[in-house]
Amino acid sequence: MNVEFENSSLAELYEFGATKDHRYNRLSKDIVKRYVKVVNFLRAARRIEDLFLIKSLHYEKKKGDLNGVDVVWINDQYRLLFRSSPDEAGIIVNALIFEISKHYE
Repeated sequence: MNVEFENSSLAELYEFGATKDHRYNRLSKDIVKRYVKVVNFLRAARRIEDLFLIKSLHYEKKKGDLNGVDVVWINDQYRLLFRSSPDEAGIIVNALIFEISKHYE
């Protein structure tokens, strides 16, 4: 899957394991390690349906306030929010990562 980052802090966190952005610089090393692993799962997936097979991700398409947003879990507390879009054939193969969210906050 083609993965892009909406802001540079998420890309820095993925590439270097750290960022100066105050929203993400306080994440523990374990959460950052798991974030990198989840992004690698997204990159390895050939299409969005492949994410259903990885049960630990708990992939879901949100409704309501987050309508149109896809979510996979980093761990039981943090989740990765992204928007997916199809290619010319209509198969969803593009993901734009835009936030790491702490669930219930």
